[in-house]
Amino acid sequence: MRVLLADDQQLVRAGFRSILKHEPDLEVVGEASNGAEAVRMAEELSPDVVLMDIRMPVMDGLTATRHILSRPRPPVIIVLTTFDADEFVYRALREGAAGFLLKDTSPEELVASVRAAIAGDQILSPRITRLLISSFVATPPPEDAARATAQLSEREREVMGLVAHGRSNSDIARELFIAETTVKTHVARLLQKLGLRDRVQVVVFAYEHGLVRPGE
Repeated sequence: MRVLLADDQQLVRAGFRSILKHEPDLEVVGEASNGAEAVRMAEELSPDVVLMDIRMPVMDGLTATRHILSRPRPPVIIVLTTFDADEFVYRALREGAAGFLLKDTSPEELVASVRAAIAGDQILSPRITRLLISSFVATPPPEDAARATAQLSEREREVMGLVAHGRSNSDIARELFIAETTVKTHVARLLQKLGLRDRVQVVVFAYEHGLVRPGE
């Protein structure tokens, strides 16, 4: 699995490269020091995942994320930040980033997150989800939530709520006493019905429409 690092701090890139190079299934194929370089290298190197800093010179990570994800068969993008709640991070998630990591994350979590993102899982812990959404999403009236989910079955709404709380497929399966493959089917159906890209957008959608409230 090919990884592109995009960060304006050389020490950060060197640290991530040092961690990832010991993993036999992961290969760092390039390093970009600004967003414009990240866009160019993503096209030239065809990485599977990009670790994208948000605050960079020349072109910020948000703009770079938008450019990269607008192209055919784009890589998965994980945004990086030094802050728990950063408006740019929230906007990146709305653009389609697969999740985000704090720069002080542990080596084990970094490796696990890269693999999870490539596998299609969200990279948002429940704590970080609450901080982001409570800071940047205004809760709409309850009737908005009813209209938004009218096409979902009761079980799909249950699954959506659990996804929005950061639960994995295995966690949801245990809580609802159903098979993990059934959970995957429910997630796929609600993505299709709501026109969403991935599980991260499910989280954003659920909070924006008042289906889940900060602090619950």
